[in-house]
Amino acid sequence: MVLAPENWPFSLELLPQPAYMVGGAVRDAILGRTREYLDLDFVIPSKAVKVARTIAHHYKAGFVLLDAKRQIARVVFPHATADFAQQEGDSLEVDLHRRDFTVNAIAYNPHTQEIIDPLQGYVDLQQGILRMVSPANLEDDPLRLMRGYRQAAQLGFTIEPATQAAIRSLASHISKVAAERVRVEIGYLLANSQGTPWITSAWEDGLLAPFFKNATRESLIKLAAVDNAAALLTQNWQQLGAQLQEYVRDSIKTTWLGIAKLACLVNPNPELAEIELQELTYSRAEIRGVTTVLKLLPQLQVVDMSLREQYLLFHNADIVFPAIAVLAVALDNFVEAMSGDKPLHTAKGYQVLAPLINRYLNPDDLVAHPTPLVGGKELIIALDIPASPIIGQLLTEIAVAQAEGKVSTPTEAIALARQLLDG
Repeated sequence: MVLAPENWPFSLELLPQPAYMVGGAVRDAILGRTREYLDLDFVIPSKAVKVARTIAHHYKAGFVLLDAKRQIARVVFPHATADFAQQEGDSLEVDLHRRDFTVNAIAYNPHTQEIIDPLQGYVDLQQGILRMVSPANLEDDPLRLMRGYRQAAQLGFTIEPATQAAIRSLASHISKVAAERVRVEIGYLLANSQGTPWITSAWEDGLLAPFFKNATRESLIKLAAVDNAAALLTQNWQQLGAQLQEYVRDSIKTTWLGIAKLACLVNPNPELAEIELQELTYSRAEIRGVTTVLKLLPQLQVVDMSLREQYLLFHNADIVFPAIAVLAVALDNFVEAMSGDKPLHTAKGYQVLAPLINRYLNPDDLVAHPTPLVGGKELIIALDIPASPIIGQLLTEIAVAQAEGKVSTPTEAIALARQLLDG
């Protein structure tokens, strides 16, 4: 239980009296939701930064001053973070009344084991309802508008009608929020199928328009089709399903499934999509993932691809292939569904993709994963030619010939390259 101080990364003795745990950790503890990584928030009547600094120093933990003016600091432990904030207003109750939703406005006093719940957040927790504290609080930090949808998705809650109406009426304020803060919330909603209905609601309520100007109702229906396609592909190829859940990079917490979904929301033109994603402060790796999906997607709709076409597809797709595959199946299903035609597993796109997926998942397949017979330097020396783009073209031709079984040794590869040059 997170509320139990013996589970914290620091001793209760270092917390002054009074001090209160607030926010998500209290909410999740009441719900019985456990986390491997603890994310704790404390409100302290005075000297919050000094308390945080003392704890960080005592445990040789990381210390970050988050907001000098509002007196908020963070202590970073190996498996936890603890934020310490100065109480807003004259009392804890005033502080809790300034929060976003009632379920996040419950406090716990670890010294007395007392729960302080002036807004009946506990009742809303029991009923699975997300209810605003007040419209003014949502307007105070418009990111809370988007956060409502994200928390509803994560908790499996519904948003109380008056709260959703307030979000809708305040939607235009979302454009005041820094793009990177919105991007984080969108990332949570794209991460799994639970988020799809809520990102659809966010679009319907006007929260996505300033960031995804090209998104339409059709785009949102495609997100659900991607979820369905991912489930089907995972059922048939567990390894591919696992790859869809992998992060683009360890330092970038967007999955390949998330990349496929992003490709549904942006302009289908890769160059224009790149500009959109740059404005949303996505990383170069994420942008490259989405633009690669958009560029190569048409190739997966070709029936009876030649070995050369398949080789070039895998070469250009590389690690982005799972995202392209899931979107290709999703779009094919989307078209079939719109025409009331075949189920997903019999759709044309699925039949085209199955052999390509099998190639991609076979590490010994020379079309998807060629083992080069020769390198560029070897060709330059053997053929006595200068370094130029021609070298790359020759290496491609050798790899295709290798996949077709026409060459299998370095000597044969060099002979083919010489023949191509002379021809």
